[in-house]
Amino acid sequence: MNLKGKAVKEKTNIVRGSELALTPDAFVGMTPKVVVKEGDMVKAGDALFVNKQYPDVKFASPVSGQVSAVIRGERRKVLCVKVKADQEQQYVDYGKKDVAQLDGEAVKQALLEAGLFGYIDQLPYAVSTNPETQPKAIFVSALRDKPLAADFEFELEGNENDFQTGLTALSKMAKTYLGIGSQQTATALTQAKDVEVNIFDGPCPAGNVGVQVNHLDPVNKGETVWTVDPSAVIFFGRLFNTGKVDLRRLIAVAGSEVERPAYVEAVVGDRIGDLLVGNLKEGKNLRIINGNVLTGKPCSLDDYVGAHTSEITVIPEGDDADEFLGWILPRFKQFSVNRSYFSWLCGKKSYALDARIKGGERHMIMSGEYDKVLPMDIYGEYLIKAIIAGDIDRQEALGIYEVSPEDFALAEFVDSSKLELQRIVREGLDVLRKENA
Repeated sequence: MNLKGKAVKEKTNIVRGSELALTPDAFVGMTPKVVVKEGDMVKAGDALFVNKQYPDVKFASPVSGQVSAVIRGERRKVLCVKVKADQEQQYVDYGKKDVAQLDGEAVKQALLEAGLFGYIDQLPYAVSTNPETQPKAIFVSALRDKPLAADFEFELEGNENDFQTGLTALSKMAKTYLGIGSQQTATALTQAKDVEVNIFDGPCPAGNVGVQVNHLDPVNKGETVWTVDPSAVIFFGRLFNTGKVDLRRLIAVAGSEVERPAYVEAVVGDRIGDLLVGNLKEGKNLRIINGNVLTGKPCSLDDYVGAHTSEITVIPEGDDADEFLGWILPRFKQFSVNRSYFSWLCGKKSYALDARIKGGERHMIMSGEYDKVLPMDIYGEYLIKAIIAGDIDRQEALGIYEVSPEDFALAEFVDSSKLELQRIVREGLDVLRKENA
């Protein structure tokens, strides 16, 4: 899908608000226990909350300042911890370390102490991992190929040394694979040291880390692999090179409803409204997405940048569209995978798609349409049916340990049954995780 509003490779400045927040929901599968109180003073790198089941896994404050609020929802669920940032930032000094001289256990302890270990996810279950797991391998995908996705090569500029240090640190804990795209030419990627570099060619979802795991070292029952976002690799490298927790990253502000699509330097926890101020088109109802159009979550201007967010996307909501005879029009400006619209006659063009699903939920059609966009050695449609039916034995036989919700993002887009496949897979993984606990 070629969508309008791709971010140009330019950095724009933002006026950061005084209040930032770290959201536990950004770390899937983790139950938080807040270890600060309103009014406490914290430095960047101090823990705001910990994993209740594994208290050694801390989650560091992205900034220094005063804890202004602990926001809770239903049943006292922790929604976020807000910090009013200082004008002059102060950092906890964890000490510079020469990664080459450390072993895997020392690297793990350094990440745990600094509150960064929680940025490592795992398969199976696609959740934030814990220090008791023993991975057979670690996977990093530097290929972002979803529609309007941020270009990691642009983010990498100026951070090459930290990225390499982060890769070396990961390689101390387990064999590490770095997946890159055939069009990526940055030396820090193509000539990365201490890791096995694999080049992937083809359209989305070639950049999905789950797809790369499936092709290189599939996960069987009883096995675990860790997956790390490339921006988190830079966070790890900064920790060892400077001794500080520095959660700055480039965020792509993109989408057809953004006036000037570009990149902003943000901190994990920045208020989304601060990234978009004065940069939204008027006249339409908007869908603001914390992430990309396929896997991101709808949000508001008062929400906060997630721990794994690399883009903020804005598209039309579509609920104000009023099309006379819409179902029968040729729709030259709409995109269709199966050529239902005449737009396929117009060659390659960019589209300004809205958030409508163009139809209602219906019976699941076993047509093989998932297989066209799911380049993994699994039967996607049968796996979805097994999850819906709650047949755990069949889920295991069909490869549920190898998948994450994002692997079904494109299948959800092309699904003529209009099922929420990512939600179904997430619920299936959660049930399986509880059963195997």
